[in-house]
Amino acid sequence: MNIAIVYSTYVLVILLSSSLSANSVTFQDVVLKEWEEFKLKYDKQFESSEDYFRMKIFMENKHKIAEHNALYVRGLKKYRLAMNEFGDKLHYEFIQTMNGFKRLYRNRYENGTTYLSPANVAIPKQVDWREKGYVTPVKNQATCGSCWAFSSTGSLEGQHFRKTGVLVSLSEQNLIDCSTKYGNEGCNGGIMDQAFSYVKNNHGIDTEKSYPYEGMDGKCRYSKRNIGATDSGFVDIPEGNEEKLKEAVATVGPISVAIDASHDSFMFYAGGIYDEPKCSTTQLDHGVLVVGYGTNISDDYWIVKNSWGTNWGISGYILMSRNKENQCGIASQASYPLV
Repeated sequence: MNIAIVYSTYVLVILLSSSLSANSVTFQDVVLKEWEEFKLKYDKQFESSEDYFRMKIFMENKHKIAEHNALYVRGLKKYRLAMNEFGDKLHYEFIQTMNGFKRLYRNRYENGTTYLSPANVAIPKQVDWREKGYVTPVKNQATCGSCWAFSSTGSLEGQHFRKTGVLVSLSEQNLIDCSTKYGNEGCNGGIMDQAFSYVKNNHGIDTEKSYPYEGMDGKCRYSKRNIGATDSGFVDIPEGNEEKLKEAVATVGPISVAIDASHDSFMFYAGGIYDEPKCSTTQLDHGVLVVGYGTNISDDYWIVKNSWGTNWGISGYILMSRNKENQCGIASQASYPLV
C-alpha cells in the first residue's frame, strides 16, 4: 500500500468534512476533543497536515473497537478491545513496526534438542510462574521489531531463576546488537532459537542494567564482566502440540513462542480470553512468552507476556485460547534454553 496515496485520501476526507452543516460542528468538536486527549495521553505530536491524517485513522480505529465491544457486551465475543497508544497507526504500519519474528516457519536452527515428556509427573490444571518469581516485569520494545529478543530473554530469565533462585533482568539490546551472525536482524526481526545459540557460543548475555535497552540497532558492546546468565543450547517443543507445550510450561517454566499477532483484535486487546478464528498457525510474526495456563469455566487459556508495555492488554499480558487447534500458532514454534 502506498502511504502517500492513503494519506492524501484521508486529508481530503477531513477537509471535505469541514463544509458540512452546523449540526455536524458539535460532532467534530467531540472528535477533536477526543483526539487532543489521545495525543496528550500518549505524547503524540504531528505537523498540522499529518495531524488530520492521523486523526482520521484514530477515529476509524475507535469505530472498530466500538463494533467489537458491542458484540462483547452481547456475549458474542469473549474478549474486549480498548484504545491504546497504537490508535493513530494504520494496520500495516503497526505490523511493520511491532511484529519482528522472522517467518522461517519450522526451519529449526542447528543444534536444537527435541523435547521429551517428563516421566511420572502429574501435570497441574493451572500454572502461573509469575507467582513463583520466575518472571521479570513487563518490558517495552517501543518502535523496534525486537519482540524475538524479549521472548528470548524472558525464557532465559526464568531458567536462570530456576537454577539459581535469583531473578536477573537480561539485556535485549545485547541480543539486538550482537547476534546478527546467527541470522537475527536486530530491529528488523529475529528468531528465539538463534538468540539462544548466540548466548551459548558467546558464553553469556549481559544484564539489562549493564547493557540497557535503546530500541535501535547499535554496535555490539557485550562485556563478559557483566554476564547475567548463559545457556548450553535449547529445546524445541514438538510442532503444533499444545499438550506438549502445556507439559513444558508446567515442568520447565516460561516458554518462548511465536504467534500470529497480525490482527486488529490483537493490536487493541484489553481483556478476556483472546479468540481469533482468522489467526494462522503458520504465518507467525511475533515472539512472546508463555508464563502459565488455566481454565475459566469451560474456556482453556494460555497466560502470555507481551513486550508492548503495561498499557497494553491486561497490564502487558494477554490470555490466549488454549486447546483450539493451536490457534494463532502458539505451539508451532515453541522452545526454551537449557541452563
